[in-house]
Amino acid sequence: MASKILPKVGRCLSRASRTPIRIQSRSLSTTPRVASDALQVHRDSPQNNPFIPFAFNAINQKLIAEILKRYPPQYKKAAVLPLLDLGQRQHGFTSISVMNEVARVLEMPPMRVYEVATFYTMFNRDPVGRFHVQACTTTPCQLGGCGSDKIMEAIESHLGVGPGSTTEDGMFTFSEVECLGACVNAPMVQINDDYYEDLTPESMVTLLKALQASAEVAGAAGGTAGLTGESAAGMGSSKGVDRGQGERDVKMQASRGYSGKQGVKLPSPGPQSGRRTCENIAGLTALTEEPWGNEKLRTDGQL
Repeated sequence: MASKILPKVGRCLSRASRTPIRIQSRSLSTTPRVASDALQVHRDSPQNNPFIPFAFNAINQKLIAEILKRYPPQYKKAAVLPLLDLGQRQHGFTSISVMNEVARVLEMPPMRVYEVATFYTMFNRDPVGRFHVQACTTTPCQLGGCGSDKIMEAIESHLGVGPGSTTEDGMFTFSEVECLGACVNAPMVQINDDYYEDLTPESMVTLLKALQASAEVAGAAGGTAGLTGESAAGMGSSKGVDRGQGERDVKMQASRGYSGKQGVKLPSPGPQSGRRTCENIAGLTALTEEPWGNEKLRTDGQL
């Protein structure tokens, strides 16, 4: 029996010795580190961690009571968006402490609040400057007017920071954003709550200088969100006349503005080209003459 098995074992061993041994290996692939503002996660920092206390002030508590009246008691968690907005306006950004307080007030799991705050880009989960300059670079703004590329260059050149950065004094945060819904008046930027449209590099720099001057005159520190104006909330004048929205000639609108604190003149939000809204700046292009047929326009001045 051994004489039959040994030759076969010898042949197997000889074949194994001739077969090269292949070492199995896998290459290690790495990716660059992605900051937490790109990932929908929270990472504790000295400015943003759950140990920093936050509570709504007395004014916002009254507003919250009014907001909650709009919803049935069993559905008050539907107020998570307006309450997060109130928290951001009070605190300056939507910190983890703000989210936790909103969850406590609405009696909902904190994770549900985190899901909302990380989904909407309107909630800033990191500190921003007093003036948050958000420049739209989608297709209409790239093609409209002088183009958003030149607006971006003007902002970056004047502030000395690129998109996603804040100036050293904490006064301006510069962000590149997607469509803001003012395509017909492109290019445009949003600064805090206000839209500035029909921009040119020159008007953009003028606007930034005016905002800087208003903050310096008012003695405002960087990092405190809100335009410097006449309203008690510090968000700019709330009167239409003060914002240059009265019955005035269209040509006067190009130089319109409203007065900030101590007489600093700020450009009024809206189109900076001289038009009131989104009408053709060259004048009417339709209904410029009496229509043909039996139709007749009213002559009493009501239309």
